[in-house]
Amino acid sequence: MAQQQPSRKMQVKGDRMHLRIVSPERKLVDDLVRNVTVTATDGSMGFLPGHAPLMARLGVGPVTYRDDDGVEQILAVSGGFVEVLPDTVVILADVAERPFEIDVERAREAMRRAQERLRGRLPGTDLDRARVALVRAIMRLSVAAKASRTG
Repeated sequence: MAQQQPSRKMQVKGDRMHLRIVSPERKLVDDLVRNVTVTATDGSMGFLPGHAPLMARLGVGPVTYRDDDGVEQILAVSGGFVEVLPDTVVILADVAERPFEIDVERAREAMRRAQERLRGRLPGTDLDRARVALVRAIMRLSVAAKASRTG
């Protein structure tokens, strides 16, 4: 299968790379960027133009990038994969949200419920699922807060 070339507008310059972020529901980002940082299952990973090819599984955490104007952008991502090529980063996210899309009250409630489940340790409670829910809620709140401070 032939790899699609970026559109004329997306021609990659030496200090920029093409970033695509998609989820099952939609395309969130399709732009030239200066750098990208993701939260992989093995920890945080950063990519600059010219990076060696790589594939990694994404964990729960923010994805940040500097757009073509040098402005830092942030999204909340839960799961998926990242593929890195020298001039392109593709993020296939299970779930991805822009900061303004995050319902802060709903995230706070999810955090409270997860904390209750972890404290109560009632029989039948899936502790791993509760931990993941807590991490996801905290990350979503952090992304929303960071964006409100910078945006």
